[in-house]
Amino acid sequence: MSTEHLDVVIVGAGLSGIGTACHLERDLPGTRYAVLEAREDLGGTWSLFRYPGIRSDSDMHTLGYRFRPWSSATALADGPSILEYVRDTAQEYGVEEKIRYGHRLTRASWDSDTQLWTLELPGQEPLTCSFLLMCSGYYRYDQGYTPDLPGLERFGGTVVHPQLWDPEMDYAGRRFVVIGSGATAVTLVPAMLEDSEDHGAAAHVTMLQRSPSYVLSIGRTDPVAEVLSRWLPRSVADPLTRTKNIAQIIALYQISQRFPRFVRGLLRKATQAALPEGYDVDTHFNPRYDPWDQRMCMVPDGDLFRAVRSGRADIVTDTIETFTEGGIRLASGQELEADVVVTATGLNLQMFGGAEVVVDGEPVHLPDTMAYKGMMLSGVPNLVYMIGYTNASWTLKVDLVAEYVVRLLRHLRDHGLGVAVPERDPDVEEAPFLDFGAGYVQRSIDELPKQGTRAPWRLAMNYAIDAVALRRSRVDDDTVRFVPARAGRVPEAERAAG
Repeated sequence: MSTEHLDVVIVGAGLSGIGTACHLERDLPGTRYAVLEAREDLGGTWSLFRYPGIRSDSDMHTLGYRFRPWSSATALADGPSILEYVRDTAQEYGVEEKIRYGHRLTRASWDSDTQLWTLELPGQEPLTCSFLLMCSGYYRYDQGYTPDLPGLERFGGTVVHPQLWDPEMDYAGRRFVVIGSGATAVTLVPAMLEDSEDHGAAAHVTMLQRSPSYVLSIGRTDPVAEVLSRWLPRSVADPLTRTKNIAQIIALYQISQRFPRFVRGLLRKATQAALPEGYDVDTHFNPRYDPWDQRMCMVPDGDLFRAVRSGRADIVTDTIETFTEGGIRLASGQELEADVVVTATGLNLQMFGGAEVVVDGEPVHLPDTMAYKGMMLSGVPNLVYMIGYTNASWTLKVDLVAEYVVRLLRHLRDHGLGVAVPERDPDVEEAPFLDFGAGYVQRSIDELPKQGTRAPWRLAMNYAIDAVALRRSRVDDDTVRFVPARAGRVPEAERAAG
């Protein structure tokens, strides 16, 4: 029996994979492709995480796809709404029928003689493809990160990680301690205090943080988007809203990096005004790092601050001495009583969904490679990966890379080429893949590729720069080596796909 061959295989049916497939449907009709999804549902993060209050931490007008704008004025949308948006997009563009669920890629092997990737999928027949798109995100889906927690075995209550949240958990009237200070923690605290049809409200929630994060209150809805949509057709209003939000994101980040003391002062004043008089802002909301050295936490309509003002939530900045049977004893001697402890302590980074990548029999050791334009790896042919921005909406970068992939595939087709592989410049010095202080990045930075000190090997982390580099620059630059396609390289596979 012949091995099935496809032009393109997309790994992952989350926000990145669905968006990339839509670009192929729109701009390269007739491309034979499949989307491989290890789980039994699409949506990635938005179908995996089910903890209370799950929502975006970026505005939806930039997190939504450029080719299918987010139509609501809601800026920070809840998880179910985002999942519905992804589902509707997949259906509208005919992508859903191309998804193969329960297909986990464990090994991808490139052979230069045949100019093909061979994909190993436990429990499934192997596939070959000419081009491989890794859209599997950046973290492990089967487990979150939990640090060593002394005395945890003595705790008599429930311990849960948000990544493995049981939506049937009854938390009405119970006391919670949420360990963490990132986006998940600041989302959980106010959400668990809400009374709804699905669950009652927690009695009290304490957010226990070792060190604070910057927290910025933004409107749950975008008033500019509301006005524009009221007076202008969507074809005009949506791009204007998106452009406005992109400009705001870039401006906030650049000002934060260039004038950190000024931005720190503004954030402190805003936080102080949102909390009760005399609240110890400098202990609980004054990070050790400058604004945007780590991702800033956005809270819709100041819901975290409202929760603190209500007296039913508090924030404690301390370290854990040990767990006790009834809660947590802190280094300061304070004891926190808890029925449930939530370890909102982060993610475990993982490239390519954990799949092994092999080129001509040699396993690819990611730290030995250098990232080209933040989307390909030196020495690895016909492979593009999707990693979004750390300082802006994920999809902004994904859309740009997908557009570039279309240009690259069209270039290969039109010029009779079979291989595109970035070749490393020995004169370009190495730098860490991500210049980002978040714990989940720093724990794994030595396992990631390198970036370079100059373009096209340096990650811009700037949408305006990337928009020019990925939309307007030549595909056939001097950094990428192209090889002519070999005639009849997949005759049997072609017939099998027939």
